[in-house]
Amino acid sequence: MTPTPRITKAYFNAFYALMTTYRAEIFFWVIATTLPLIMMGIWVQAGASGAFEGFGSVDAARYFIGVFIFRQLTICWVIYEFEYDVVSGRLSSMLLHPVNPLWRYILLHAGEQFTRLPFSILFIGLSLFIFPEALWGSGEQPGTWLPQGWRVLLALACGYLAFLLRFFISYTISMLAFWIERVSALENLNYMPYLFLSGLVVPIQTLPPALQEVILWTPYPYILWFPAQLIAAPPEAMPAELIARGLLTIVGWITLFAILQQALWRRGLRHYSAMGA
Repeated sequence: MTPTPRITKAYFNAFYALMTTYRAEIFFWVIATTLPLIMMGIWVQAGASGAFEGFGSVDAARYFIGVFIFRQLTICWVIYEFEYDVVSGRLSSMLLHPVNPLWRYILLHAGEQFTRLPFSILFIGLSLFIFPEALWGSGEQPGTWLPQGWRVLLALACGYLAFLLRFFISYTISMLAFWIERVSALENLNYMPYLFLSGLVVPIQTLPPALQEVILWTPYPYILWFPAQLIAAPPEAMPAELIARGLLTIVGWITLFAILQQALWRRGLRHYSAMGA
């Protein structure tokens, strides 16, 4: 059952209060996800060398700050939560609730995202302080970083779609917990393509065009690269055709994984009940 607005608000408030209890731990989680800012320092130097045509140091700084923003929005640990709930038997009591556990996990992540927000803003401000050229431009790349309002709103919407995409990828894998005791080990297999195909380490626009085309058919670039480009890249680098393709692709992957997850959920519940849960 889909929760009503009142139930949604109650869940969110409860999970937000829970996450603020662990705000010190969440601060360290934010530090642990600063890889984009580390890569920014590397790629700023690479951009300044002129090794990548059309991708200078200012472009690199803006891109990786964008990646950092959407990395904070798309953090997903549902596979560990679901595995614990199945192994410990806690899922049994959740099944007695009128609301599908899916919504509980989504709102749990939403509460953590809002708790993470002040720390994320702090690190973004620190990055702009260290490299102010990202905001104001430089002699080689003049111009203030001021994305159009519609692009910011579209990027934010794509950021939440990216979260749903990563969530459903992980949640689909989580369904295997009905048959495998340590399903979280499979998250490492999912993390490797995510690391290299999402634009987290290497900006996709710096790769050969043929390789870019192959990568853009996978779900991973739409988790980080696509929304980051909407706020970081100049308008000519993100034409309407590419934006439309990105939106259709991300919605298509979300739909595919949601259908697969529901099929595994139904089969998994039958197996879970047969085990005496």
